[in-house]
Amino acid sequence: MAQCLATDRLKGVLIMVEQEVAVVFNEQVALDTFLMGLQAKEVVREAAPGHFVMVRVHKGFDPLLRRPFSIAGTLGGDLFLILYRVVGQGTGILAEVRSGSRLSVLGPLGNGFRIVSSGTSSCLVGGGMGVAPLLFLAQRLNGMPFSFLAGYGNAAQIPALDSFGLNPETFHIATEDGSRGHHGMVTDLLEEEVARLKEPVALFTCGPRPMMSRVAELALEQGLPCQVSLEAEMACGLGACQGCAVEASSATDRFYLHVCTDGPVLDAGRVAW
Repeated sequence: MAQCLATDRLKGVLIMVEQEVAVVFNEQVALDTFLMGLQAKEVVREAAPGHFVMVRVHKGFDPLLRRPFSIAGTLGGDLFLILYRVVGQGTGILAEVRSGSRLSVLGPLGNGFRIVSSGTSSCLVGGGMGVAPLLFLAQRLNGMPFSFLAGYGNAAQIPALDSFGLNPETFHIATEDGSRGHHGMVTDLLEEEVARLKEPVALFTCGPRPMMSRVAELALEQGLPCQVSLEAEMACGLGACQGCAVEASSATDRFYLHVCTDGPVLDAGRVAW
């Protein structure tokens, strides 16, 4: 049974729901990488690109804490997607979950991307699992001009993205070992893309911090708006544990923000890189 944990949507506040949801599929789409579809109308109704969910990967107490996952997209009116890589105990357990199983999910959480106005092209820059929230954004941008630049270590890490229904011509790949696409960093592609585009362009990025720092630097150099989706370890997703604090800055001060409640999406200029 769903349990509402926040105030009503009509008052302008995101409705957050804790519920057990059905796993519709959990498929391997690349090396150690899985795409999971979960059935939850409430989450799909409220979710926006950049939001995330906290998933309890096991009914027992080991591991005790939920794991955060960006919402990578939606299918139909009741299915949302998470894209994840097996990196430890929690995601290892999640990879063994079969269709028909049920998982406890809290969400959607956080602040999402602000989609730019018409007349502006968007450039999405993702690294590794950082492509997940950008895939959701790409779904919402379908029909609007955008390009999607994605960087990986090698070709084996590149997920099959048939489920998202996106035009493959919008995707440009970079691999560090040159096994597919551009041989080098995804930020190399970004520099070329910014130089090529004539119309105004807004940048959206998620991935390893050094990559996002370079994207933010390029945005500052070119005077381009840039939104970043930060990644952090977190225990609660609600701001209570204080575990996902990141240093931020203004023109006169430095302070801390919390990825779960202030973010995960922030203007690049607010982050103390």
